[in-house]
Amino acid sequence: MPCGCDDHCDTQQSLIAVDTALDLLLNKAGVVTETETIELIDAGGRILAEDVCSTIQVPPLDNSAMDGYAVRSANFSAAGETSCIISQRICAGEVGTELAPNSVARIFTGAPIPEGADAVIMQERCKVNDNYMVSSGPITVGANIRKAGEDIAIGDTILKTGDRLKPQDLGLAASVGIHKLSVYRRLRVGIFFTGDELQEPGTPLKAGQIYNSNRYTLRGLLDNLNCEIIDLGIVGDTLEATRNAMSEAAKKTDLVMTSGGVSVGEEDYIRIALEELGQLEMWHINIKPGKPFTFGHIANTPFLGMPGNPVSVFATFCIFAHPYILKKQGANHTQNNSFMVPAAFDWLKEESRCEYLRAKLETNASGQKVVNLYPHQGSGVLTSTSWANGLVVIPPNIVVNKGNPVEFIPFSELECNH
Repeated sequence: MPCGCDDHCDTQQSLIAVDTALDLLLNKAGVVTETETIELIDAGGRILAEDVCSTIQVPPLDNSAMDGYAVRSANFSAAGETSCIISQRICAGEVGTELAPNSVARIFTGAPIPEGADAVIMQERCKVNDNYMVSSGPITVGANIRKAGEDIAIGDTILKTGDRLKPQDLGLAASVGIHKLSVYRRLRVGIFFTGDELQEPGTPLKAGQIYNSNRYTLRGLLDNLNCEIIDLGIVGDTLEATRNAMSEAAKKTDLVMTSGGVSVGEEDYIRIALEELGQLEMWHINIKPGKPFTFGHIANTPFLGMPGNPVSVFATFCIFAHPYILKKQGANHTQNNSFMVPAAFDWLKEESRCEYLRAKLETNASGQKVVNLYPHQGSGVLTSTSWANGLVVIPPNIVVNKGNPVEFIPFSELECNH
């Protein structure tokens, strides 16, 4: 009988390539089209449902880029020192008067440039004697002035449909006076967990029982994506209980996700129930850990079956569920960004599956960025995911020697920072 363990390869089963599996998922990820208008302050991490255009220009007026003195550059055309009377003082939020002949204005960062001035001399280049400013020329026209509209012009599109809103995006919208945004509604995700051995933290364990860590990992990952979570808890290891939970979740959600019960053991009922209630579209991926990852539909509701091993849940969410959910939410950027970095390890065992190893990006003694591996890479070693700050991707049938470039996916890709 096949063992069903994530760390063993079922040679009799035709495995689906990771890229093929991801393409299938993204092609099947229909976008939730309903939208809602929410306050800007609450929009972080949400997916924008329409372009945002500015009705004002930023900056609204020419303004000073630093503390100093607003001047007519022609008065400071000579190479030597020039002295001019200080005729006014302009702070940010104030508007000065026209610059009097042969005078300068004391000005502060962000303050509007007075009419008649065409440059700002930084205060470090100036001396003040009584009420006169003394500085050496020549001064370039436009020096240290931020021109009106140089950042944003009236009518500019500042945010686009499908943008996943970052904190700086909220600041950008606020800078042009936007206080509400149209976003796609939150994705409703139903989750449950199979396994008679599972107990919730806070409950004493009996012999053979374990705590349901996957619930907290999965909820945290879904929270990072601003999903509305419908948690059905732990479901007993029977076909009837599994079938009932799947059917109930599918009726009131946009996506059903489970952990456990997707392999080939005698107590694994997820795949059987899915085939009874709907359609199994993908099962057994050429990946380690996470081979039993499953995709299908319960009637018309999509279903993602995560493996039961804790690391496998985390890894398959990173690789498959994260981009899939972003696509369903309407995001225009769904793929995890990665980059190449030298390995600080040897990986000499060829594996027929694509491996995702828990790794940490570090700086070595020579100041070079490298990645190291957690020493224990088993699919039940949840400490590896907490220690690591990313995943190293090892393609099938590849060995790695120290110093070879390897692909690294930072965990920051799972957060709201694209």
